[in-house]
Amino acid sequence: MKRFLQSAITLFGAMFLIVASGCTSSDKNSIRIGAAGPMTGDQSKMGIDLRNAVELAAAEWNEKGGVLGKKIEVIAGDDQADPKQAVSIANKYVNQKVAGVVGHWNSSCSIPASEYYNKANIVMISPASTNPRLTQQGFRNVFRVCGTDDQQGGVAAAFVLNTLKPKRVAVIHDKSTYGQGLADYFKKSVESKVEVVYYDGIIQRDADYKAVLTTIKEKKPDAYFFGGVYPEAARLVRQAKEVGLTAPMITGDGVYDPTFIKIAGSAAEGTYVTFGKDTAGLSTAKQFNERYTAKYGEPGPYSIYAYDAANILLSSIRDTGTTDGAKLADHISKTAFKGAFGEISFDKNGDVTVAPYVVWKVQNGKFVEAH
Repeated sequence: MKRFLQSAITLFGAMFLIVASGCTSSDKNSIRIGAAGPMTGDQSKMGIDLRNAVELAAAEWNEKGGVLGKKIEVIAGDDQADPKQAVSIANKYVNQKVAGVVGHWNSSCSIPASEYYNKANIVMISPASTNPRLTQQGFRNVFRVCGTDDQQGGVAAAFVLNTLKPKRVAVIHDKSTYGQGLADYFKKSVESKVEVVYYDGIIQRDADYKAVLTTIKEKKPDAYFFGGVYPEAARLVRQAKEVGLTAPMITGDGVYDPTFIKIAGSAAEGTYVTFGKDTAGLSTAKQFNERYTAKYGEPGPYSIYAYDAANILLSSIRDTGTTDGAKLADHISKTAFKGAFGEISFDKNGDVTVAPYVVWKVQNGKFVEAH
């Protein structure tokens, strides 16, 4: 029995050394970065767009020899647009010792996940989470390359007041951190100048919003604002048409995707959406657009943001010569980066110093700049 135990211990020890050796080898020869977002479910296009952009950036670095002589390995994390799953992904990244994370996409996922990255000294750069609270937690290692909801809520409100000039508006949201936050900023910006005749939330992924839309119709608004993401927005405009609500929808960046138009069909016509400026005319984005399109097809709305976030992370590792989160965060906070979207620098909270939003309109089945 004693001899058996000794043999077993010896075998276990040998197996442990093999596994440990494999892990050490992997850690020694590669730098891991996370790409986190909804890879499955009704928002999966956004997560896949994010992952593709990060993988493109990593491939370009690897073609040049990697970073610090090491290959870049991208670990995709599917948070399913669920805060609990986002925390699970964050814990996995911590255990996998990633050097940084590009993500998450939803604010409701980024905010709880950021607590775990902060505790583990891991840099997080979100390409799409716009709720202001994300960067107001006092975490030095949390950044975003997009704008914020107070910014785009103000832009949407100014457009509505100055261009549409309504007397009565309705405001709805999907009860998410992002959607309700954006709706609240819009409401706050308009309520002293127009009558807000309706304010309430809907349930994400509900199939039928006709009761809500009928109630809104009875309030006779000249326009209605929706804070949320494209699957719900598409159902809302389709069902609004069915119940006879003709007032235009104004909404935010979570709806700026061709998938919205594809799902909504002709009902999408006349919808106004706040988002960043068109990258097609940017000379800095030309190479990105060409390479992304050749490899994956047309870039998604946040692909370029994820690509820039990945490059900021990787160039910071190169420039500092380390993957230490505190040193990377310090470098990122003090550096102006030249990205595909132009020059990017951050303020003391980790927000971009310049976040231009414009208003787009769905016209003839496409998004065109309206303002």
